[in-house]
Amino acid sequence: MIMIRLYEPRYDEAEVVRLIRTELIPLSHSVHQLDAQTIRELPKRFRSGVTYVAAMSKKSAPISFIHFEIMGEVLYLDMMVTHPDHRNRQWGKKLMAHSEAYGKSQQCRIARLFVDQINDKAHKLYNKLGYYTVQYYPELRCYELLKPLTPL
Repeated sequence: MIMIRLYEPRYDEAEVVRLIRTELIPLSHSVHQLDAQTIRELPKRFRSGVTYVAAMSKKSAPISFIHFEIMGEVLYLDMMVTHPDHRNRQWGKKLMAHSEAYGKSQQCRIARLFVDQINDKAHKLYNKLGYYTVQYYPELRCYELLKPLTPL
C-alpha cells in the first residue's frame, strides 16, 4: 500500500534528486542535466516550503513527490515528478490534492505553477485539475497556470 507522507531528507533526498535529474531537468530549457549548481541547491530549496512524497512506507524511497511554497495568498507549486514505472496511477493527482488542501489551510486564494512547453502530459493533467493557462514565457519556454482555491 502506497502512502503520502512528508519528505524525510535521510530517506528521500537521493531518490528525489535522481528523479529531478532524470525526469524534470531534461524537460527544462533553462537548466542543463549536468548543472552542478542546480543540484547542489536542491537541499536548500527543499528546506523552504513543503514536500510530500508517495512511498511504500515511512522509510522507503519515494515513487513520486511534490514540492511547494506558500507566498502570501499564493500556493506556488514548484516541482512534481512521478517515477516512470508508477505513472498513470493517480499519484500526481493525489499529491496535487494534498498540496491544495495544505494551501487552503494556510488561507491561500490561488495556486500557481509553471510547466515546460515540451511537457504536454503535465499540462493536460493540470488542465484536468482545474488549472488554466494565463501566460506563455518564450524565453523560458514554459507556461504559467493558475487555479483559484477559494470562490472568486
